[in-house]
Amino acid sequence: MQTKHKIGKVVSNKMHKTITVAVKNKISHAKYKKIITKTNKYYAHDENNECNMGDIVKIQPHRPISKKKHWILIQKILEK
Repeated sequence: MQTKHKIGKVVSNKMHKTITVAVKNKISHAKYKKIITKTNKYYAHDENNECNMGDIVKIQPHRPISKKKHWILIQKILEK
């Protein structure tokens, strides 16, 4: 079974063991057919506080760790 993962950019790392990841999706508008970029933010668990702002990371769903945090960091793809 393939697990779902998302790739995004770290926009905040000010919390302890937590990063905020912005994931961009390009979709087509139903009526006007214009390409729109939608952004979703996810709180992800960063156990070792290894990520910095601007890094490209891969996150994966996980059991809830806190009220808003239910993603975990899998790997850093690109460092800024």
